[in-house]
Amino acid sequence: MSEKSFETLYREWQEKTEELLQKYPEQKNRFETLSGIGIERVYVPDGASRRESERIGLPGEYPYTRGIRPTMYRSRHWTMRQYAGFGSAEETNRRFRYLLEQGQTGLSVAFDLPTQIGYDSDDPMSAGEVGKVGVAIDSLADMETLLQGIPLDRVSTSMTINAPAAVLLAMVIAVGEKQGIPSHLLTGTIQNDILKEYIARGTYIFPPQPSMRLITDIFAFCGEHVPRWNTISISGYHIREAGSTAVQEVAFTLANGIAYVEAAVKAGLEVDRFAPRLSFFFNAHNHFFEEVAKFRAARRLWARIMKERFGAQDPRSMQLRFHTQTGGSTLTAQQPDNNVVRVTLQALSAVLGGTQSLHTNARDEALALPTEESARIALRTQQILAHESGVTDTVDPLGGSWFVESLTDAIEAEAEAYLERIDEMGGAVAAVEQGYMQREIQQAALETQRKIESGGEVVVGLNRYRLEKETEPELYRVNPKLAQKQVVALQDLRKSRDSVQVEACLERLKQGAAGDANLMPLILDAVRTYATVGEICHCLREVFGEYQPMV
Repeated sequence: MSEKSFETLYREWQEKTEELLQKYPEQKNRFETLSGIGIERVYVPDGASRRESERIGLPGEYPYTRGIRPTMYRSRHWTMRQYAGFGSAEETNRRFRYLLEQGQTGLSVAFDLPTQIGYDSDDPMSAGEVGKVGVAIDSLADMETLLQGIPLDRVSTSMTINAPAAVLLAMVIAVGEKQGIPSHLLTGTIQNDILKEYIARGTYIFPPQPSMRLITDIFAFCGEHVPRWNTISISGYHIREAGSTAVQEVAFTLANGIAYVEAAVKAGLEVDRFAPRLSFFFNAHNHFFEEVAKFRAARRLWARIMKERFGAQDPRSMQLRFHTQTGGSTLTAQQPDNNVVRVTLQALSAVLGGTQSLHTNARDEALALPTEESARIALRTQQILAHESGVTDTVDPLGGSWFVESLTDAIEAEAEAYLERIDEMGGAVAAVEQGYMQREIQQAALETQRKIESGGEVVVGLNRYRLEKETEPELYRVNPKLAQKQVVALQDLRKSRDSVQVEACLERLKQGAAGDANLMPLILDAVRTYATVGEICHCLREVFGEYQPMV
């Protein structure tokens, strides 16, 4: 416990912040309301007790309840990262360029189901799924097309990919090489969170232990060669989409985070070497105040875990940096324009909770992939919050609210109780193998569904205020010919590449997987020869086997 008074801590914080402003100036010389009333950088209570100053803290200071940066959005807005991907790499590249022209500040790539589970587009397992829920990426050739014209040293690229994350990351590195951009200048994120796949999402390939090995191999490789890349995005989003509560989302996400840190330490990595590149991914759901409190509680709890459990010394290792996506499961096919309002409130909760990047869902996503128009409205929602609402003018505007602080404390305490139970089981991996988190989420989802069906939980347009006749908006449809075009292009690639070189690289990868070599350099070598996602994953399947879920 600090012996300094809150007044002293606050004065020191102000002095440090003024120094920081020399490097990261604020976006305005004066922040004020539309009536001309001045707005302070942060608001603090008069005569705050030492307990309040220690527990809540100040922005940019441990335990980061009020945000990981002293000035937060006054100096720089969150990254506006709209999720997109469908059909072919060429089609998706066009959508990326459109969104960047409309003011998006980072890419977020959605991959189709075959890519996510390590199958090529011409595999019989891929029939009917190529390009449907994301973009089909079979080889480096597709990644070159996907990222054509996009400067990878200036545009951050996030990829929702897990089991084959090492392969897709290797492709980005190889594209960077072809663009003349060295790997140490690449910025972006791979989701790479396999534990939540076993818990909630299902796009796993390998069993837990070899999957954890792949993750720690990525940590080690990127720490040396791709230092600006976020090597994992520990995801509560899909846990929440599967039906969890806000408390479970925090608890299970941080439990997975603890497991990754433990695995990396066991592999011989120093905490402060890899922990600053860990990132998180949360859902923004419907209960506005609970969501704001959830983000604040998660940030404070993670800071304590890293400092007290793992002995982190670097402040960056203790800072929970997170991306947010508004709640897909909250969207309704009925009266889809209502989803614009839902998404706006959810996005606002993420901003008031201190997110570092944000995706806003489109109004028609309960029915189909978003049209260009609905994607633009979703992006404009973020831009209006950033530039017109005034919520970015002061740090942690809801900090000090009796309600929000009480909710923050309650979520932290209940999440911590879950973490203690998971520790007693032997950690997140053991809890996954025992089906504990899966059962907890299923029970929470069942309770929510019962409330909706009974009318106890109101969903506007679904179980109350319904229309007698629904009108379906114009929807985006993926051209079915794109899948066949993708298959033909893949088969042509196999004929034109150096097959001897490909086979040699795949054999070295198989041998490396059977040993204890870091697999990232071997995967990168294979990717450079235009070995496919399916071929590389098949090699690893032969050595690691495939995960079989509990019945």
